[in-house]
Amino acid sequence: MARSESDALLEIGQLLKAARKARQLTQEQVAEMAGISRPRYREIETGSSAARTTTLVNIARALGLELMLIPQAMVPAVDALMRPHEDLDDLPAFTAHPDEDQNV
Repeated sequence: MARSESDALLEIGQLLKAARKARQLTQEQVAEMAGISRPRYREIETGSSAARTTTLVNIARALGLELMLIPQAMVPAVDALMRPHEDLDDLPAFTAHPDEDQNV
């Protein structure tokens, strides 16, 4: 089933908020680094407003992320790589956070 535009906006906003909180940044800080106003960033983060691609790229980079387009058929594989792994012997060849100590 295809997601609606509003569902996609909410999902993007949730991902941005989680990334922002993980980096312990305020909305104001992210907005400033991305070159937009805090109210505009808040609208994007809450999913109440869409953003231009260039704005999303700037926000992503402010959060230490990179916006990438991948074929839809590859989404399950990418999701699997990004999922936390309990079995340290079954880790992917790379991780989403290469700078973190993995205790491997």
